[in-house]
Amino acid sequence: MSTEWNDRLGLPFIPGYTFRDLEKTAYHRCQTLGYKNGFALSHRPSVVIGKDVLASEPLTHHDIDKLCFDTPYTVYDKPQHEEFIPAHVALDKKVLRFYGYFLEEIVYSPAEHYRVRPVTIYYYLEDDSMCIIEPSVVNSGLPQGKRIRRQRLPKNEYGNYYNWRDLNLAMDLEVYATKYHITDCDLFTKEFMESEGIILKEPEKTPEDPYIKHRSVKLTQEHVNTSPAKFEKLYRFLHMDSMVLRFYGQWVESDAYQSHTWPVIIHYYLVDDTVDVREAHQRNSGRDPFPLFMSRQKIPKKVKEESFPSIVMEISKDLVEEYYSPKDFQLGQKVKLLSHQFFLYDCDGFTREYYQKNYPEMEMKPVEIPKVEDTTKKTQVIPPYNGFGSLEDSLQYCYSLIPEPPRKNIMKRLVNSNKMLRYTAKLDSPYPEDRDRRFILTYHLDTDMISIYETPRRNSGIISGKFLGQCKVSKPGSTVDNPVYYTPADFVIGTTVEVFSHRFILTNADLYVLKYLESNPDEVPSQTLESLKQVLGAEMASSMPVEQKGEEK
Repeated sequence: MSTEWNDRLGLPFIPGYTFRDLEKTAYHRCQTLGYKNGFALSHRPSVVIGKDVLASEPLTHHDIDKLCFDTPYTVYDKPQHEEFIPAHVALDKKVLRFYGYFLEEIVYSPAEHYRVRPVTIYYYLEDDSMCIIEPSVVNSGLPQGKRIRRQRLPKNEYGNYYNWRDLNLAMDLEVYATKYHITDCDLFTKEFMESEGIILKEPEKTPEDPYIKHRSVKLTQEHVNTSPAKFEKLYRFLHMDSMVLRFYGQWVESDAYQSHTWPVIIHYYLVDDTVDVREAHQRNSGRDPFPLFMSRQKIPKKVKEESFPSIVMEISKDLVEEYYSPKDFQLGQKVKLLSHQFFLYDCDGFTREYYQKNYPEMEMKPVEIPKVEDTTKKTQVIPPYNGFGSLEDSLQYCYSLIPEPPRKNIMKRLVNSNKMLRYTAKLDSPYPEDRDRRFILTYHLDTDMISIYETPRRNSGIISGKFLGQCKVSKPGSTVDNPVYYTPADFVIGTTVEVFSHRFILTNADLYVLKYLESNPDEVPSQTLESLKQVLGAEMASSMPVEQKGEEK
C-alpha cells in the first residue's frame, strides 16, 4: 500500500520515502467478478487505505455521502443479503406455448385458394428465444415439422427482438414475412402472464380448412359409392391400410378313410378384400414347417356357370359375380376357400371390435373345440434294468436318443464336499484265510456312494488296495427297478453290510462319524448313536493315561 500513499501525498518512490500502512487490516484479494441482470461482468476493485477509499474511477457525490455517513458494523450485526439467482437458473426449462395458424396461398389450383396450417409457438424464458413447429399430419403430402428453429426472432428492422411482453392472444405475429395468428395458449402460459400483470384476450378457434371441409362433405355424399374404382382404392388405402381381420380356425382334411384337422390362421385385408391362410405349425406334428398355406388373393364366392369347358384353371374377373367379404366369416361356422373347408372358432380383439361397429347383428363369440384324444399314442414302457452302469444313467437312454447325464443335487455337493464317514470292517466269509482281512468302508456324503479299501497285511498273500470303487449300494431284498440304498443310519457297529454278495461286519468308526451323527439326530436312529458311543467311548477310556484316569476318579 506504500505506492498508493506516495501517489496520494506526492512523494517519490525511492528508499527512505516509503513506509508501511499501520492501519491496514484487510489483506485479501478483492472480488473482480459479479452478476448484473443475470450476466457475469468484471469490474476493478476499489482500493482501501486505512479508512479511506481510493476508487479506480472518480467517486460521485452520492458515493462520497454514503461513505461518510455509513456506520461500521460488527460481526454479529451483519446485514443479511438475499441470495442472487441468475436468470438462466431461475427460468430454466420454463417455456410459454401458444397455438396459432397461418394461411398459405394456393395459386395454381381451381379447387382451393388457401390452406389453414396450424402451428405451435414456443417461447423460452431462459434466453428469450422462440421456435415455431407445425404438427405433422399423416399422408398430408406437405413438408411439416419444425418451421423455424430455436432463435431470437427479429421484431422490426431496427434490430429489436420479440419479448414475452409482446405476445398475446388474438394477435398477428409477423416473422420472416409470414403472419402467424395466435389463437390460444396452455395453462402455464396463462398463469405466467397473469402473474406478470398482462391481461390475455379471449381465445379463438382455429378456422377449418375449406378444402378439407369440402372433401369430407364430398365423401359423405351418396354418389361416392358409384365413384370410379381408382378413387375407391385411394380411399381404402388412406383409411384402411394396415387393418387386418384375424381369424383362428381349423382346416378340415377328410378322405375315404379318416379326417384330420390342422390349426390355421386366416387374414382378411380390408384395404383390398384379399385373404391369405397361414398354417400354425405345431412341434413334433410330422409336417413340414411351411407357414403359408394359401397366398394372398381375392377369393371368389359365386362364379357364373359356363356352357363349355374352360381351357384354363384360373377364373377371369368377368365370370366372378361376388367375392368374399367380412360378413361371410362367422365364428362357429365353416367357410369354403378354394375347395378347402375351414372351421372358424375364434378371432382377435381388433376383429371383434370391427364387427361390433360395422356388423352389430353378427355375434363373434369364441367356440370351444373339444380336444380329441389320440388313441394311437402309447404310453412309454421302461424296460427292466440290465445291470450295466448305474440305474440313473441307463434310464436316460430310454428318454432320448442322445442321453444327457442325470441331474445332480448341486447344493448337497457344495455343503458336503470332501466329507466322508469311515468305518472299519472285516469280511464275514466261510473261508478261514479271509477272516483276518481288514477293510475301511467309506461313505461319501456328497454323492451317497460307498467305497471299500483293504488295508495291507504282511505275509497274507492277498493284494491290498481298492476293493470297491465309488458306487451306490442297494440293500438286500430291494428290487432292481426300485432300489433302496444304504444310508448312514444303517451303519450300526456290529451289524452286517452286504455289498454285492460280500458280507462285511462293521467293527469300529472314527470320531468324526460320531460328531456328524450327533449334529443330525433327526436323520439317525438312537440305536446307531448308542452303538457308536459305546465303542468310541471305550476306546477313548482305554487310550487315556493312567494318571488322568486317577484324577477323573
